[in-house]
Amino acid sequence: MELAREHKERPTYYAAALDLKGKLCAVIGGGIVAERKLKGLLEGGADRVRLVSPAVTPGIAALADGGNIILEQRAYQESDLADVWLVFACTDDAMLNAAIALAANRRGIWCNVTDDAASGSFISPSVVRRGDLLLAVTASGASPSLSALIRTELERQYGPQYIERVERLRQLREYVYKTQKNERVRREVLRLAAEGALMDDGAAGTLGLDEWYAVLLEITIGRQME
Repeated sequence: MELAREHKERPTYYAAALDLKGKLCAVIGGGIVAERKLKGLLEGGADRVRLVSPAVTPGIAALADGGNIILEQRAYQESDLADVWLVFACTDDAMLNAAIALAANRRGIWCNVTDDAASGSFISPSVVRRGDLLLAVTASGASPSLSALIRTELERQYGPQYIERVERLRQLREYVYKTQKNERVRREVLRLAAEGALMDDGAAGTLGLDEWYAVLLEITIGRQME
């Protein structure tokens, strides 16, 4: 009984962004939840995904045609976890999900259990993705509905225009690091550029990198002389 009590203790989570490229991921399950997890993996850069389920949604079947998915339409076997780095247990069978979690934990595999977060080793947040800008929010399992509502707010606040803005900021950062050796000046220039992105500074998008940098540098030097 003590073991069961400890199992249900509320975990405290550490936020991290994972690089999935080249790592084998697995989704066990073939329903709507599994489809959502599969899409999230692919959007997150996963290029090797094993999905195991006797039946799958039309959406999963369509995604499997993309070439990065190993689709196994059959019952789960523990050997399906061989060489897996991360797994989602999202079948409609709670006992099976628990068994997958136990097997994954024994093997040191990152595991998310969709119907019992505490039995896995990680949870996946609600995500807004705008190119390289990744906004993630979670209520740590307390209220997925709240997480979803906050995500909707973030989607409105940070629209598709941020895809181009963040790409421009990346290009500027690379340019500044090649051009400016003073760390303090670099930091201020890049902060000004980021502030402009948040304030919808459309002018920045029309300037070449050298012109944009020159404007930001002039403002930075002017502030330092005040």
